Amino acid sequence: MTAASEKAPEKPSEREDLPPVPHGHVRLTIDDRVVDAPQGELLIRTCERLGIVVPRFCDHPLLDPAGACRQCLVEVEMGGRKMPKPQASCTMTVAQDMVVNTQMTSAVADKAQQGVMELLLINHPLDCPICDKGGECPLQNQAMSSGRADSRFVEEKRTFAKPLPISDEVLLDRERCVLCQRCTRFSRQIAGDQFIELLERGAHQQIGTEETAFGEGEDFQSYFSGNTIQICPVGALTSASYRFRSRPFDLVSTPGVSEHDSSGAAVRRDWRRGAVTRVLAGEDPDVNEEWIDDKTRFAFRYAQSATRITRPLVRGDDGELHETSWTDALERAAAALLAARDGTGPAPLDADGEPGEPKRGVGVLPGGRLTIEDAYAYAKFARAALQTNDIDARARAHSGEELDFLAAHVAGTGLGVTYADLESAPAVLTVALEVEEEAPVVFLRLRKAARTGTAVHHLGQWSSPAVVKTGGRLVRTAPGREPEALATLPDDVAAALATPGAVVLVGERAAEVPGLYAAVSDLVGRTGARVAWVPRRAGERGAVDAGALPTLLPGGRPVDDVARAQLASSWGLADENALPATPGRDGGAILRAAAAGELAGLVVGGVELTDLPDPVLARAALREADVVVSLEQVASEVTRYADVVLPVAPVVNKSGTFRNWEGRDRRFATTIDPSGGSSGRVGGTAAITLPDCRVLDTLAVEMDVDLFTQTPEVAAAELGHLGAARPTEIGPVRGPDGSGDVDGTDGSLRLASWRQLLDGGALLIDEPELAGTARPPKIRISTVTARRLGLVEDAVAGLEGPRGSLHLPVELADLPDDVVWAPARVPQAGGGVITLAGLGLTHGGPARLTGGTTDGSAA
Repeated sequence: MTAASEKAPEKPSEREDLPPVPHGHVRLTIDDRVVDAPQGELLIRTCERLGIVVPRFCDHPLLDPAGACRQCLVEVEMGGRKMPKPQASCTMTVAQDMVVNTQMTSAVADKAQQGVMELLLINHPLDCPICDKGGECPLQNQAMSSGRADSRFVEEKRTFAKPLPISDEVLLDRERCVLCQRCTRFSRQIAGDQFIELLERGAHQQIGTEETAFGEGEDFQSYFSGNTIQICPVGALTSASYRFRSRPFDLVSTPGVSEHDSSGAAVRRDWRRGAVTRVLAGEDPDVNEEWIDDKTRFAFRYAQSATRITRPLVRGDDGELHETSWTDALERAAAALLAARDGTGPAPLDADGEPGEPKRGVGVLPGGRLTIEDAYAYAKFARAALQTNDIDARARAHSGEELDFLAAHVAGTGLGVTYADLESAPAVLTVALEVEEEAPVVFLRLRKAARTGTAVHHLGQWSSPAVVKTGGRLVRTAPGREPEALATLPDDVAAALATPGAVVLVGERAAEVPGLYAAVSDLVGRTGARVAWVPRRAGERGAVDAGALPTLLPGGRPVDDVARAQLASSWGLADENALPATPGRDGGAILRAAAAGELAGLVVGGVELTDLPDPVLARAALREADVVVSLEQVASEVTRYADVVLPVAPVVNKSGTFRNWEGRDRRFATTIDPSGGSSGRVGGTAAITLPDCRVLDTLAVEMDVDLFTQTPEVAAAELGHLGAARPTEIGPVRGPDGSGDVDGTDGSLRLASWRQLLDGGALLIDEPELAGTARPPKIRISTVTARRLGLVEDAVAGLEGPRGSLHLPVELADLPDDVVWAPARVPQAGGGVITLAGLGLTHGGPARLTGGTTDGSAA
């Protein structure tokens, strides 16, 4: 052997024909190709960047490495010596001068992968023709690419009873499981729910819950359980609502955006025969990564509901609603609204039977579920057609203080705090925001941030699941005392918020506490922290920028002469005086005016009366108004009072844009064209419904006004042309003049509350499986309070309000003494909901508890 032949092969890092290794990188060889990779990168990721597909089951880029399935074996050489066995590329990190041979160049690696596949298929049932994963199954694909052509296994395969329900939505076929641990790692690492685990050992190992294994414990109860179905690489976990409904190759897939909250999460809607069959998480690293909550995933049947309105309705002389043509409905609505606007309708009679002052004016309540194009159409319709600023999209508790805050920190600001900012923030404080219940995708990003070092602080009353799962610190305060708590934050929390990059997230519930928005504004001014407003509904942020508020015009413009002149010019109006000159009434004032006979008409979008701060007032306002025009998707309590009902399209039947809490525009296309013959049918009835912007445009034409919002695209273009026009100086956020404090001397408790994610909302209709996964509503009090009131855990107590009571089981929690927490909405078994607002109760206000027994009977 010559000296030249004994010379070791030249290391890639020593080759003179290659540039120096970048800082923080290593140089290695994969399948005879030299590559530079960041230190610490997994081998399987480096292979992906080179376009080399290494088969795998357990590996997922958003989960910690596990090395459970062993399918990704590759041959590795270190220091000139080959490792004695193939290595799992999903757990091994790159190293300097490493030499890797995948199945593409190594017979050893190829044989190893074939052997692993053979072992995985030993007990797999091969029931592909009936399996829901058939047609999109990684096991099928990799059995073809990396498996043997025959099997040497002749014994009997193991079997289990199937399917095993581990929740109302998730079904488990244990014999299909390949023990990749994706589901268990997702539950533990991403969602923080540890109900589903690996059970048993050896050949008996399986996934399940304590209840499935031992007959005790809890079901897999999680707001994110559907993600385990989607990331399962085989058909072990399936959806109860999709199981056996269709095959992937029978479906049409359309990308979309979640309509259920302000996250802007990317989704994929799969549909056939005019109906959505399932919703999957879309991939968007900037927003939801690859995760969505179960409400977004499973609540889609409302668009196909039997209560869907598919034809215009008008109220006849018999007092009932009857189907009619679009032409007739629009003509009647236009004539009635013109009479209401101009005060030319019949004058009401006074106590002596004499005609009084005629009612005049129309209020507009669009609701918070609108796309930004539809919200803009409502804003323009109110100003140009109805000549009023009496418009408010906030179908919830609201305040003038909130309007100041939105003008100062939200309207017209564009893209502000982002998901990436949350992930990299040194500290985050949530105020009036229960993230897991009110913004689930934000919760997932906060939990991810907390796992990598972000200090998460929560201003609230008790250590809720969100506080625990984010490893958060609870800044405990009595309800209604949140402004004082922000003014006197612990020194270390205040110092953390003063660190560059710190973020304050404030929820819409801040409107329920006088002075809280002002305190948040003062806090961010004092610390330099960035502030973001995180509303619940998908359309809230867009409604602010579109001008669907009484004090803000489109683009964040205040209601003043300069803005009026700009709008009049942009809208082609000859006289700026055609636009109203003074700020309008907010939602509560609109309803009070209508109930008092001061407003003649109401135009109402998708509003649930039970969401409003005073449902009783809302019903009175609808009764007293001379004309109520409702733009709705499904029959509702509002449509019972309406004189004209104009059906509008749900998200799946239109295109548009949701502006999420970041200020990021999330555009989506039409999923199912409502004019597409059989593809546009609902329950056998042709559902030719239109987007709100088109309906309002046509209605305005009947009133001799051109809105030019015939399509979402045209409306979006006009709003974009207007642009943002924030004033150079924003006024201060004004707090209340006095205190609404509750002294408790009458023996009452102080109430704390928020809405749970699954609470019987209108978009949850026809979803029995999803309803079964909701968290059980409970009343929570401290141990001291329970002892004082003579209550024990699991006993049923009555929460008393001025208009009734709510009876729920008691749970002890770390609440302040003399404080009671209850969910804001509680669905009832027979249908309908009970709301705290309907009982006359408010967050921070007084409430009473009465004792009960464990069987639910009142004391």
